[in-house]
Amino acid sequence: MDLKKYLEAGKIVSVFGIKGEIKVQPWCDGPEFLCGFDTLYYKSGTPVEIERSRVAKNIVVMKVKGVDTVEEAQKLRNRVLYIDRDDVELDEGCYFVQDLIGLEVVDADSGESYGKITDVSQTGANDVYHIADEKGNVKLIPAIPEVVAETDIEGGVMKITPLEGLFD
Repeated sequence: MDLKKYLEAGKIVSVFGIKGEIKVQPWCDGPEFLCGFDTLYYKSGTPVEIERSRVAKNIVVMKVKGVDTVEEAQKLRNRVLYIDRDDVELDEGCYFVQDLIGLEVVDADSGESYGKITDVSQTGANDVYHIADEKGNVKLIPAIPEVVAETDIEGGVMKITPLEGLFD
């Protein structure tokens, strides 16, 4: 599986104040995570140097180096910001959502295919994987150790032990 170097992290949604700050809607674990980066990137790979950032409710307010007016900040609206995968160290057993999308989900015992992961929802208690079969039927499975037996990002497969009644 070809892993992307840059991963979507958020979208610039508006301007904040009069000194060129921007509001970023985070598309990651939370706004605090996004505040941990000194450099973000545009889709082209162009670096975006962040002078400072802070959380304001569920949004991140950022000051981009070289953007000092409302007009300059306004030109950045609707741009997507990316993180470099190499700038993040994930804990054991944690994965980027973008790496999970598209994994084939198979039964750990029988090898039967249940479909592919099409989305991941964050519920607070645990993530939930959306599995779509070839007919487009979607099943939801909890991302808990009792269900997820093995995740092989490189091999493109997730092995699960379904809870009783999950696929009935």
